[in-house]
Amino acid sequence: MKYKSLICLMLSMAWNTTGSAAEPLNRVAAIVNEDVVLESELNAREEMVVGQLQDQQQTQLPPRSVIRKQVLDRLILENLQLQMAERTGVRVDDETLNSNLRTMAQQNGMSLADFSEALEADNIDYVVFREQLRNQITMARIRQEMVDNRVTVTEQDVDNLLANAASNNDENREYRLSHILVSVPEAASAEQIQTAKKRAADILARLQNGADFSQMAIAESDAQQALEGGDLGWRKTGQLPSFFSDVVGQLRKGQVSDLIRSPSGFHIVKITDIRGEERHLIAQTHVRHILLRADALSSEQETKTRIEQLYERLLEGADFANLARANSQDPGSASEGGDLGWVSPGQMVPEFEKVADSLQPGAIGKPFESRFGWHIVQVLARREHDDTEEYRRSRARESLLKLKKDEALEIWLRRLRDEAYIEYMDKDTSS
Repeated sequence: MKYKSLICLMLSMAWNTTGSAAEPLNRVAAIVNEDVVLESELNAREEMVVGQLQDQQQTQLPPRSVIRKQVLDRLILENLQLQMAERTGVRVDDETLNSNLRTMAQQNGMSLADFSEALEADNIDYVVFREQLRNQITMARIRQEMVDNRVTVTEQDVDNLLANAASNNDENREYRLSHILVSVPEAASAEQIQTAKKRAADILARLQNGADFSQMAIAESDAQQALEGGDLGWRKTGQLPSFFSDVVGQLRKGQVSDLIRSPSGFHIVKITDIRGEERHLIAQTHVRHILLRADALSSEQETKTRIEQLYERLLEGADFANLARANSQDPGSASEGGDLGWVSPGQMVPEFEKVADSLQPGAIGKPFESRFGWHIVQVLARREHDDTEEYRRSRARESLLKLKKDEALEIWLRRLRDEAYIEYMDKDTSS
């Protein structure tokens, strides 16, 4: 039984379980519109998060009451997302749920039955785990619908990002960032803004006096990464919001920024590490192929027989390009003698790539089948290609998309919360 991997799995997903003993009375921790967060949910999640933080943190954790408040706020946001999913008809059926469970079991080298037993052995109720997985998939779907599907990145966005990085002599540099946010509601009053600014200034003063950034993020940040110590991961300057990038380039490793104002509130950023980018080389293969497909005129067996006959002719010395032009049913390459040009890893279907990788330059592989039909492949040459520019654009596009999604998610969650009725009932978090 992969005990440790299962524990890590549960902690990383931070789902509710029934691992702790049942309480005599299951009180309400918070009222969220017409729904509630129960104290049993809060207790279970708090224990899980504390265990995770104890494994990750090198310094003393904030008081339990502070962590408990952050955990409750996260549960409230999850509850609001599930309410939105319910209103908009987003559902996860049992077939989808079971498929995800089987995948998780396989990733841990288990059958579904073994996976269930392993969870129970770790005091994790399988039925509860199953429903929490349903909730996680539901939230992912509602975020996809309400946030992700509405975010786009254009080639001009990528061009602008790379041009900005180049102009700052910073296109090869990446920063590991940590972040604290003191949020401000939409359409906030002058008094609310001033209160938030004062709180942010107090946090900054404590950081400047030696307080641990990770602890402060866990205790004080309103951002989604609070319980991760504010860690934003690796980002390039051009892949940050403009109100970050203007500051990050001026900071050294270990430095903390002054307060940064944005529409969402007041931010504090710390550079935890800096690294450069190396050249990106990939192994490419120059290949050509002949493709035959079964159709109304040719059965599967007839197609297989025909491809084998073409293979025999090639072994006898027939010209590959001529046979491809006369026989291949790939409209994109037949007129080019079957030439597919230089292909990169992952560009072709797995069956094609496996055969091509096994051949020496000049060799012709035996016929094989993929979802496109029957192929004969010849490897013409191999090379190492400097893919740095394409790689840089791909990374920039991915980072921009993540940045835009993160920003849109933050705004959407804040709006959900601002428009909701929320009342704290838990005695340890309501003060």
